[in-house]
Amino acid sequence: RRRLAPLNEDNGRFLLLAALIAAYLSAGATVFSALESPSEAAAQLRWNRTLHNFSRIFNISPPELRAFLRSYEAARAAGIRVDTLRPRWDFPGAFYFVGTVVSTIGFGMTTPATVAGKVFLIIYGLFGCAGTILFFNLFLERIISLLSFIMKACYERQLRRSGLLPPNFRSSAAVSGVGSLVGWKPSVYHVMLILGFFAITLSCCASAMYTAVEGWNYIDSLYYCFVTFSTIGFGDLVSSQNAAYQHQGLYRFGNFIFILMGVCCIYSLFNVISIVIKQILNWVLKKLECRCCPKCHKSSTRLSRRNAITPGARLRRHNVAVDADGQYDSDTEGRRLSGEMISMRELTASNKVSLAILQKQLSETANGYPRNVCINTRQNGFSAGVGALAIMNNRLAETSDSR
Repeated sequence: RRRLAPLNEDNGRFLLLAALIAAYLSAGATVFSALESPSEAAAQLRWNRTLHNFSRIFNISPPELRAFLRSYEAARAAGIRVDTLRPRWDFPGAFYFVGTVVSTIGFGMTTPATVAGKVFLIIYGLFGCAGTILFFNLFLERIISLLSFIMKACYERQLRRSGLLPPNFRSSAAVSGVGSLVGWKPSVYHVMLILGFFAITLSCCASAMYTAVEGWNYIDSLYYCFVTFSTIGFGDLVSSQNAAYQHQGLYRFGNFIFILMGVCCIYSLFNVISIVIKQILNWVLKKLECRCCPKCHKSSTRLSRRNAITPGARLRRHNVAVDADGQYDSDTEGRRLSGEMISMRELTASNKVSLAILQKQLSETANGYPRNVCINTRQNGFSAGVGALAIMNNRLAETSDSR
């Protein structure tokens, strides 16, 4: 009888991530229930006591009082407050609303009340959300390109100081043979640290503005920044809702810029973190894989899978080497997999190895991995991923095809 095919890496990673997310949700629910449930019970007890005292003092029956409170709740849901607030559906208010719709923030403080408005929202949000996600992906591509340009310049300076590049080397000189920097890609960890630093700085600056203008304390302002920038959008705190502010036009413009840049930055950071999570899942799968079958272990060693980088793989990238024709040399294969960065036997045995090739290999060794590795994998239209994942595969070293 035919044996069942083993679970492949993609399905294994998907199931492992689903299990981890379920455990993460359960842990979060447990923590929040323990933290917030006593406060909720105490608030409910105080409210019941207040209703009883109010009904007794003013001689109002509890059913009449509750009917009045239901009317108040309906008015509050419609956007009516006791204090004077800004109009919800004037042009600035409506623009603020559609901005929260297409960015999927969805505060909920303003919602359409008419049937025509609700139907239009469905159609409007369908194309608006799709276009905004495309904008976020394009922003992600350009911010990574900018970071790559800056980090590549720093990397070239480091190689010059190490003597691995001539002082007069330029990136455009790749055609001359010293082309190790062509196709160089930044580390996903470095990009994550830079984006994280930028997101923290942006949140701190925005929180200072909200604390000064809205009157919130700084922790509430930080909380609002994270909830808004991450598009969670609870709606318990919403900026720019008072009837008037000092320098109102300037504040509204600053609020718009902070929310726009914050959402773009956090979106980019989330996608980079997702790549790191994927690497951790690959590492867990590698630890859990069956090592009792030599045939499976040998095939997984010879044909390493694309996009399957695990933590610590920087130290093992040099373990797989390929000669100039892209074929494995059985005589030197053992030495390539023994832990040497450069096989000196291969370099000295070939009479055709020029100085440019040697410089190229030395530079790639300093970079931590060879750029040309023969990968015998089946490609298809979605092999590089879709959307933000495809951008990561093309822009970052840890998920690129050129490992």
